[in-house]
Amino acid sequence: MFISIFVFILVLSVHEFAHGYAAYRLGDTTARDAGRLTLNPLAHIDPVGTVMLPAMLAITHSPVIFGWAKPVPIDPRNFKDPAKGMLLTSLAGPASNFLLAFLFGMILRTHLFAAYSALWSFLVSGIMISLVLGIFNLVPIPPLDGSGILAALLPPKAAVKFMLMRKYGFIVLIGLLYLGLFDRVILPLVRFLTKVILSL
Repeated sequence: MFISIFVFILVLSVHEFAHGYAAYRLGDTTARDAGRLTLNPLAHIDPVGTVMLPAMLAITHSPVIFGWAKPVPIDPRNFKDPAKGMLLTSLAGPASNFLLAFLFGMILRTHLFAAYSALWSFLVSGIMISLVLGIFNLVPIPPLDGSGILAALLPPKAAVKFMLMRKYGFIVLIGLLYLGLFDRVILPLVRFLTKVILSL
């Protein structure tokens, strides 16, 4: 349980740092100025989404551990091309998750650690949690990263209308989870990508 929670916080911190770093490289210093351009988990922790929910899922032996951190502040007005800036910044978080899953998988494939040892469990949890967060955040429902990606690809007027649904995003997500978003979509994709990573 504690390994899963530790890995979750680590992966989530990298995810949020990736957003802030991408924005910084594209000209927006908002995250840096707010002290969020760091891998220190304390800067990103949300008491409910980063601690309480993952702990509850771990205690109840949930097949997945997920949650959220405090959103990294981004100001699109600081980008030379706001649409492109938001697209790349939104992509950075999930991309960091997939990269971490790949790195954890490559280390696991060295067979340096005995099965079910602490380090083996850390790597396996790292793959699973990284993939869950990466895939989940690509769902195009506000406030998930997928909504920022989709909004950046839509015509400006359509993007504005789409983002107006942000206030209903949490309700829509709860509905999708109830309808089996994890069991029917995310978990099958996680299993498939895990097999791909471990067979490379």
